[in-house]
Amino acid sequence: MKVMVTGGAGFIGSHVVDACLEAGHDVLVVDDLSTGKRANLNPRARFYEVDIRDAQALEQVFDQERPEAIAHQAARANVRESMVKPLLYADVNVLGSLTLLELARKYGCRKIVYASTGGACYGEPEYLPVDENHPVNPLDPYGASKHFVEHYLFIYRTHYNLDYTILRYPNVYGPRQDPYGEAGVVAIFANMMLEGGQPIINGAGDQQRDFVYVGDVARANLLALTQGGGQILNLGSGKGTSVNEIFALLRELTGCNCKEQHGPAKLGEVYRTYLLADKARQELQWEPQVSLRDGLAKTVAFFQGMAH
Repeated sequence: MKVMVTGGAGFIGSHVVDACLEAGHDVLVVDDLSTGKRANLNPRARFYEVDIRDAQALEQVFDQERPEAIAHQAARANVRESMVKPLLYADVNVLGSLTLLELARKYGCRKIVYASTGGACYGEPEYLPVDENHPVNPLDPYGASKHFVEHYLFIYRTHYNLDYTILRYPNVYGPRQDPYGEAGVVAIFANMMLEGGQPIINGAGDQQRDFVYVGDVARANLLALTQGGGQILNLGSGKGTSVNEIFALLRELTGCNCKEQHGPAKLGEVYRTYLLADKARQELQWEPQVSLRDGLAKTVAFFQGMAH
C-alpha cells in the first residue's frame, strides 16, 4: 500500500520508513528537517521537504501522492524544551496534526498510525506497570500536546471514517538517535563514553524508564497499518530500568572507565514509569524482540561506526 511517513527523516520515523519498505510498501516521506537529517533518509522512499503546518505545501503532496495510510511520527518531542516553548509544541504537535488530519479526510486516506507518548502522557503513575486505562495527566506540554491529538483522531474516525491506531511509545533508543540533544539518555551517554567524555546523570539516577529498541517500535507501526483499528496501544517491555543501570551497561559495552557522576534533577520529569503492552500483544501480535543488552550493543556499534 502507499504509506506516507511524516517525520521520516527523524530517529524513529526513518526506522518506520525502512520497515515499511522492507515489507514491500510504497513509501513517501514528509519532513521539514528541523530535527530530522538527510542522512537518515532511505533512498527508496520519495522525499518531500514540507512542514506539516504548511497546509498549502502539504496539500500538494496529498494531491500528487494520495496516500492510503499515514504513519504520523512528525513532532517536536523534547520534554524539557516543551517546558520553555509550550506554544511551539501546541503549534507543531496539535495544529500540524490537525492540518494532516484535514487533508487525510479530504483525500480519502484510510488509516493513520499515530505516534503518541506513554512516557509523557500518563504523568507520574498511580500504579505500575501503566496500562491504557491509567488516568492521563501529563506533567509537561509535550505530553499534553501529544495526547490532545488522540481526541481528534477519535472524532475523525467517528464522523469521517478515517481509521486510526494510537501507539503510546515508551523510551525509544537505538541507532540514529541524536546524541547531542537534551533527551535520549542512551544516545547521549553512549556517544560521550565513546568520545572519552564524562556523562552526567540527572538526579540520583534511580528514576526508571521503559526502554524499547527502535526496531521493535518500527515493527509495531508496520503491524498497526493493517491491524488494531480504533485502538490505543501501549508499546513497552513492562519493566522499568534505572538510568544508573543504563549507565553501567553502556560503560561495560563501550569499555569506558568513567565514574558515575550526578547532577541536579530536571523539571517536569516523571520519576518512575513503565508500560504494560498486553493490548498490543493481543491486537498486533507485537512484543519487543530485542533485549536491552542487545539493543544497547547495536546502538554502541552504530556510534562507533559514526566515529570512523
